[in-house]
Amino acid sequence: MTQFQKALKKYRETVDAKVDDFCAKLDCRPRVLREGMIYSLKSGGKRVRPIMVLACADMLGVEQERVLDLALAIELIHTYSLIHDDLPEMDNDDFRRGRPSNHAVFGPGNALLAGDGLLNSAYGIMLKVCNEDQTALAAANWICEAAGIYGMIGGQSADLLHENDSCRDEQILDFIYSNKTGKLITAACVTPCLMGGGYFLEMNTYGERLGKLFQLTDDILDVEGSREEIGKTPGKDAKEGKYTAVSLYGLDNSKKKVLSLQQDCLDALEGIDRDTWFFRELANYIAGRTN
Repeated sequence: MTQFQKALKKYRETVDAKVDDFCAKLDCRPRVLREGMIYSLKSGGKRVRPIMVLACADMLGVEQERVLDLALAIELIHTYSLIHDDLPEMDNDDFRRGRPSNHAVFGPGNALLAGDGLLNSAYGIMLKVCNEDQTALAAANWICEAAGIYGMIGGQSADLLHENDSCRDEQILDFIYSNKTGKLITAACVTPCLMGGGYFLEMNTYGERLGKLFQLTDDILDVEGSREEIGKTPGKDAKEGKYTAVSLYGLDNSKKKVLSLQQDCLDALEGIDRDTWFFRELANYIAGRTN
């Protein structure tokens, strides 16, 4: 196991423990709402976003305990977005992370409410953090905007709007990438920066580029991956006329763009006078991922 794999495992264990604690304390009614929220939260996943919060805090000398609840909030928001993304009215996928999607188990209505429950729980967690630590206000505001109409929701709306467009435009693709995927990844990167760690501009740039890299590799995996590897139904992007890098540039050119974006991520770290090894390795990991 490499140093990066060990670090990833350690951060993942910390995040999973926090998620487990949240689930254990979840006491909402009716039972189906609680079960739906927990089902998706505990369905696996890489926990990349909350891991980035913890890793950035360590890099910048910000105490993990100060950012751990915000990391949890980001994971709740990400999970809610996946539940909604899979709904029949959205990307209509019956599989996520190798098992049936939330709506396939609990029905679309209950899935919608489970996602809403996770999102509102995230806001509640952030309000509590801000009440106890005033330095968290800027970070919480950034996370909320990243999840909202100027971020993830705007990106998802554009994704739906431009399905089956006869013409493909690089600016539209960039908007979808930057907002649907990139904004929450960027929020994870800058949260410790906004809580006193510094290097906001550098980590903001890194997060923007990493978000695009993540979505680019996702588009490629939809073409080349299997359901066993990617945990969801492959080939859906082309079938549903999604606006993707592969549909705009072609598969081979998309792979070339992966290498270019990977280097862009590494370049963004050059101005940080800290040990950035984890984030360099993270960019390499995302560029080469198979799931």
